Amino acid sequence: MSCTPTSWSRASCPPMKSLVSTAPCMGRPLVAFNPVQRSLATRCCCRDSDNIDARVQSGDTASSSGRSSHDAKTGVCNRRSMQLAIVAAAAVSVAPCPPATALTLQDVTPQVVPAGALSAREEAIIDIFERNTNSVANVFDITLQGGARRSGTVDTPEGNGTGFVWDSEGHVITNFHVLASALRQLRPAQLQGEGSPRVAKLTLFNKQGYQQSYDAALVGADRSKDIVVLRLLNLQEALQPMQLGESGKVRIGQQVLAIGNPFGFDHTLTTGVVSGIGREIQSQAGAVIGGGIQTDAAINPGNSGGPLLDSQGRVIGVNTAIFTNTGTSAGVGFAIPIDIVRSIVPQLIQYGKVVRPALNIQLSTDQVARALRVSSGALVQSVGPNSAAVKAGLLPTRRGLTGIITGDVITGINDRKVTKGADLALALDSFQVGDRVTLKVRRGEEGAQGTQDLTLSLTLEEGSSS
Repeated sequence: MSCTPTSWSRASCPPMKSLVSTAPCMGRPLVAFNPVQRSLATRCCCRDSDNIDARVQSGDTASSSGRSSHDAKTGVCNRRSMQLAIVAAAAVSVAPCPPATALTLQDVTPQVVPAGALSAREEAIIDIFERNTNSVANVFDITLQGGARRSGTVDTPEGNGTGFVWDSEGHVITNFHVLASALRQLRPAQLQGEGSPRVAKLTLFNKQGYQQSYDAALVGADRSKDIVVLRLLNLQEALQPMQLGESGKVRIGQQVLAIGNPFGFDHTLTTGVVSGIGREIQSQAGAVIGGGIQTDAAINPGNSGGPLLDSQGRVIGVNTAIFTNTGTSAGVGFAIPIDIVRSIVPQLIQYGKVVRPALNIQLSTDQVARALRVSSGALVQSVGPNSAAVKAGLLPTRRGLTGIITGDVITGINDRKVTKGADLALALDSFQVGDRVTLKVRRGEEGAQGTQDLTLSLTLEEGSSS
């Protein structure tokens, strides 16, 4: 028999002694049971108290139960009876466990949550990548193809970089330093495209979505600006050129994307923002490239020569360098402004070289200038024979009877101030061959008596592209 909340009656409670003798949890405190169990135990206890009351009336003192006749007569359950009743309720309320059943594969397979809709920003980034990735090439220097250097757990191909399609005729742009090994083996005339020397192998996605390899010949190179133009030799279909933007309108904080082949992982997309503008980038030739774009988009070895895109998918720069102590991205990358590249590439395609305005002089390094006590300006080290600079009266650094005589120091060109040699190089990029310019010159030892401030006018001549 058992006491249940729905079928309880005085006759339904089993004898207390039988419950106690079979109860497995003797002595459990009242709080260990749920409210239904406590209620049931109380009812059974009170039923037992009524039996005790009947026995008292018949002369049984119930001394063995430890209860007083007052307790029995008033029907109050004592502590012992309450505990025994609770144990009994717990014993009868425990249901037998169902037999174990085997788990199926469906039981242990987690439910798949359907993918949600992409955000508008994600959709825009994906669209830019898909529109431009087929125009980005993986570039290999043929003299180093197959070589690799170990970097952590990744083999980094030497002479490996990125390029992008310039026009539908098969011209591709990349960095000079990506192909430095092959280009060093060429004669000066070959560097201008003579004989169309084969210097690289490229891979591009075709219209069917498969990678296709091409041999590439050199069209022209500008070492000072770290730019090379290649032409695909076995082109079988028209290529899709990338759209060009304006680097002069780039603003700090705007979003940018870089597509390239870092560590040989082709067609890798990274994103970031423009971190700075107007940076001076030191080229592989030691020349200074002005107006550089700084970005925190990850740029690593293999990204060189690849496009830096704005949020509309237009090329605003050519990734070229990183500032790092480890050789990998530290969040400081640099790109050559596309405005400079746009002025160089047409000349390389037409002439194989850049017709660049120059003074045809050689400047001293900053270290030499400081040793000669020149703290500001561009110190003239030598002047080309029969050059416009000679005709204008510009004096070089020379040796005299009393030692080295400091040459003229250029402190300005037109309305631009020149504080070091790099300033003069950047200023010349804004002129054309044949332009008439005015130089501000300091002659004589800086701070000494007899120093002269002069103004010299001359016509800019054609300079070298390397």
